[in-house]
Amino acid sequence: MVFEDGWAVAPFRWLMNALGHAQLARMDAEPGLVAAVDQHAADLRDAFPLDRETLGDYLLGFLDELRHRGWTFTGEPDAPSLRLTAVCWLAREHGFLGDELPA
Repeated sequence: MVFEDGWAVAPFRWLMNALGHAQLARMDAEPGLVAAVDQHAADLRDAFPLDRETLGDYLLGFLDELRHRGWTFTGEPDAPSLRLTAVCWLAREHGFLGDELPA
């Protein structure tokens, strides 16, 4: 995953295109991935209210930290990719992807 232009302008859409669509599709065939993503989603649900703005702010901060650390998505599940997949899943489940607004 390369942090191309647009990641900070519309992070949900950027993340879905960069990682989310493929990872969410993978969940259909991999029960272990479902369990790991569900645990990350539960951690996020417990940490703060799940509204569009709060989850978007969290995502921006998390992506910024990953960018500074030089993290790259290798295609293998690791803690950052599981967390990002959980954000995608939550954004989709809560309808945060349905419009053209930033974040």
